[in-house]
Amino acid sequence: MVGTRDRVVIGEITLPGVRRSVGGARGFVRSVAAGHPALDDMVLVASETVANAITHTASGLEGGQVRVAVLAGDGGYRLEVADDGAAGGRPHVRVTDGTGAESGRGMRIVEALASRWGFRADGARTVVWAEFPAPEAPAPEARAPAAAVERGRGRGTPVSGPG
Repeated sequence: MVGTRDRVVIGEITLPGVRRSVGGARGFVRSVAAGHPALDDMVLVASETVANAITHTASGLEGGQVRVAVLAGDGGYRLEVADDGAAGGRPHVRVTDGTGAESGRGMRIVEALASRWGFRADGARTVVWAEFPAPEAPAPEARAPAAAVERGRGRGTPVSGPG
């Protein structure tokens, strides 16, 4: 997988298309994205997208694989999961009948947790991506007045100590 725009790959792993790889993907994302404020959401989205790849695409067939990548840049992280192809099928949010069925919830979870998500074709393969922005740190000049107020105990005057 190639970084897009100003993103760089900070980690990538290829896993066999078997159910136990879902846990491997969670652990991988947890380790490479440690410290990101949306880490738990990223881990859950990785779990759902890898499970979908294994369940609904050729990745789940004998010899199938799933590739997971975490990219940084553009103000946050992007998770990408590439499958071995679904004969032209593409990911979508399934409309449910409200019965609480156990299948069909994966992409709704992705939609709810990611700031944006989508997919792109890569030959026969499909790459599902989800973005997780990091909160912007205030500029140094924006932090200075708060520090001055704290030092001056809110009166704008410095506190003097003994001596």
